Amino acid sequence: MTVIANILIVTTLTVGVIFTIVTMIGVLRLPDVYTRAHAASKSATLGVLSILLGVFFHFWLKEGHFSIQLLLGILFLFITSPIGGHLMGRAAYMSGVKPTDVTVDNDLSAAVEEAKKKNIERLKD
Repeated sequence: MTVIANILIVTTLTVGVIFTIVTMIGVLRLPDVYTRAHAASKSATLGVLSILLGVFFHFWLKEGHFSIQLLLGILFLFITSPIGGHLMGRAAYMSGVKPTDVTVDNDLSAAVEEAKKKNIERLKD
């Protein structure tokens, strides 16, 4: 049982470290705020979740302590991190940060223009 527990703990911690390194490389190398936010929110979420899961397995399988706080932390991070990444990208777009020249589509531009027109009409009334 301890060999399987050790393999499970080391595997989840290693996966978490790899995803965290991928996040670091993505944040440093990607060209604009949108792709950086994508790298930070997706890869960092998986990295930190894997590390927390490895810590949870360590305390549960090796120490015999079932930590509900770690499970709640994993759940909280799983819910809030992608939402935070989405909101960062949306705030950057709304404040006028231009995407890189490599960007192919800009699906949000039509929705923003329509919202601006509605706000102007509402202010006139």
